[in-house]
Amino acid sequence: MAFPEPFFRWRPHPWHGLDPGPDAPEIVTAFIEISPFDFVKYEVEKRTGYLKVDRPQRGSSSPPTLYGLIPKTFCAERVAALSPEVTEADRDPLDICVISERAIDRSEIMLNARVVGGLRMIDHGEADDKIIAILVDDAVLGGARDITDIPVALIDRLEHYFLTYKTMPGEEDQVQIPEIYGHDHAVRVVAEAMADYDEHYGG
Repeated sequence: MAFPEPFFRWRPHPWHGLDPGPDAPEIVTAFIEISPFDFVKYEVEKRTGYLKVDRPQRGSSSPPTLYGLIPKTFCAERVAALSPEVTEADRDPLDICVISERAIDRSEIMLNARVVGGLRMIDHGEADDKIIAILVDDAVLGGARDITDIPVALIDRLEHYFLTYKTMPGEEDQVQIPEIYGHDHAVRVVAEAMADYDEHYGG
């Protein structure tokens, strides 16, 4: 009996083995690491590709959207060049926040997401952009094409979460969000992260 093509005989690495999607950087594959119901920070372990516990969430808030990575992206020189305040990026896969009207309560899943904007975030002096996207064919927000099509309250929640998710009372803030950008800049960030990946891991 012949296997269907293409077929992965072994599970592909979520970062290196999956593709960003045939329509990237407009519509991308997202590998989800955390859901809005998680109070523990899960992260793909870069060596094995398995999901590991990175840390419990220190504060009382949980992520307001699905949160994960875009496969075969890397935040290095090109991504850093888009943030004038820094000279380096975090050298991780590009992060993505995916808005879904229907509650999705599990992680370690793949989905298709339409890029609409992002947060230009700086964490400990490094570029750490968060792409904002909509679940493709979402019944409520599936028609959104730019961040201006998203309710402001949802963007405010994302901004507040990332500004506070690592900071406890009495500690100095290490995260800044100098800019919230729209579709055009967001697809450029994705494209540059794909180019950074090709330079460092391609071939």
